[in-house]
Amino acid sequence: MYVQELEPLAGSLGLSALVAALPLVIVLVLLGGVRLKAHLAGLTGLLAAALVAWLAYGMPLDQTLSSAAQGAVFGLFPILWIVVNALWVYRMTVRTRHFDILRRSFGRLSDDPRIQALVVAFCFGALLEALAGFGAPVAICSVMLVALGFEPVRAAVVALVANTAPVAFGAMGTPVVTLAQVTELPLDTVASVVGRQTPLLALVVPLVLVWLVDGRRGLRETWVPALACGIAFAIAQFAASNYVSAQLADIGAALAGAGALVAVPQARRPAAEPVRAAVLTGARSEDLDEADPRGEVVRAYAPYALIVVIFSVAQIPVVKDWLAKTTQTYDWPFLNVVSADGDPVGANVFSWPIVSTGGTLVLLAGILTAAVLGVHARVAVREWVATVHELRFAILTVTSVLALAYVMNLSGQAATIGHFVAAAGAGLAFLSPVLGWFGVAVSGSDTSANALFGALQVTAARESGLSPELLAAANSSGGVLGKMISPQNLTIACAAVGLAGREGDLLRKVLPWSIGLLLVMCLIVVGQSSPVLGWMLP
Repeated sequence: MYVQELEPLAGSLGLSALVAALPLVIVLVLLGGVRLKAHLAGLTGLLAAALVAWLAYGMPLDQTLSSAAQGAVFGLFPILWIVVNALWVYRMTVRTRHFDILRRSFGRLSDDPRIQALVVAFCFGALLEALAGFGAPVAICSVMLVALGFEPVRAAVVALVANTAPVAFGAMGTPVVTLAQVTELPLDTVASVVGRQTPLLALVVPLVLVWLVDGRRGLRETWVPALACGIAFAIAQFAASNYVSAQLADIGAALAGAGALVAVPQARRPAAEPVRAAVLTGARSEDLDEADPRGEVVRAYAPYALIVVIFSVAQIPVVKDWLAKTTQTYDWPFLNVVSADGDPVGANVFSWPIVSTGGTLVLLAGILTAAVLGVHARVAVREWVATVHELRFAILTVTSVLALAYVMNLSGQAATIGHFVAAAGAGLAFLSPVLGWFGVAVSGSDTSANALFGALQVTAARESGLSPELLAAANSSGGVLGKMISPQNLTIACAAVGLAGREGDLLRKVLPWSIGLLLVMCLIVVGQSSPVLGWMLP
């Protein structure tokens, strides 16, 4: 049995916290300073965490390696199992050209570039975030906006800023699923609190987007459809995350936001020519004028409809109970850890939700998508294998970061840092989103930031008397605002629109919005930690 110790070095909490933080510092320096590739930084940090656990904390080597293995396995299943299958669905729509039909369908909704920015970057970007995440929405939406006639820099900035509100529930809820796992808090509770924070961003982001597209005139002339889109998105994201399913939060929100835009008369009015001339300075793609048969348009939307239907059916009580029974539970080998108080930690037992996990449900949707789109089974399998190959470095990054997180959590390193950070007291509520923001800005992933800092936030919250669920959620909600300034996302945006090497230009344009929205989130969390907004929490 390994008993976690909070002050293993000279009985000093400060010294112990300093050493415990080394793996995180190493990862952040390698990523942000040295600009090492994410998977190499993750593996180096994992090695550092294992050495600190073994040498400084006295965790037996076999238990250290076993905890790393459990983290890596969790990274593969269910986390990457969701991501791979979701991206597979998208790849099949690209292969069959149904993605192009979808793009043309969006382009025909309105000729007003400000409305097009909302439809493509905000609504469709949220749908892509729900299915794929990991930079896909920024790359795809940037290209679509350029095809619509947007100038490349403006297209990239709009896509980056739009990729905020949906991130916490991206990749079929992967960030909140990871957060619940590493903090040992109920997924429904964590998703519920996040769903009472990020929807508030959704109210603001569409207004920011029309400002970015057309300045003060854009805000004055299109604030009604922008606000309608934001309100519909926010309500749907709140309702789905609190009462339906965290995995469906972004899909429902994206569809609701797009539906609101279609319903508002101002969104369908033709744009004045001076507006189009001022905003659309690039070359418009000629294929936007192609007419698509109605049946093909329906098939283009079918994959997303199938996912909504399958996940909705999975929430029916009888079906949900049956799926829950398929979960297998195992005693994890070479792992017997108790907390400093002598309580066994949950990681001693490993749960494997074979059928009920989101990745398996997306796989089923993918099989049905292949049938609907007419993709031959052999081609579908080839696309799945190609998806795994495309994500190979992301797979290595996620597994190494989660292995690092598990070693830090089970050895007691995260608890030591949490107790030390708790000295911030009430100020912790303000700093909590900043920590998540910093983690995503460096790692490029809300999932990785939650894995790294989730347990730390919970420990600090308990020590300072704040709500563990609130600070855990704040880590994810603050993190979404770091996505637009992460080097990975900036590089993806530049590559997508042909601006290689101009990441600095994009950073200068999006940094003020990232910091400004982060300040708003910090104030929301502070309010929710006090009687002022405490009523918002479940």
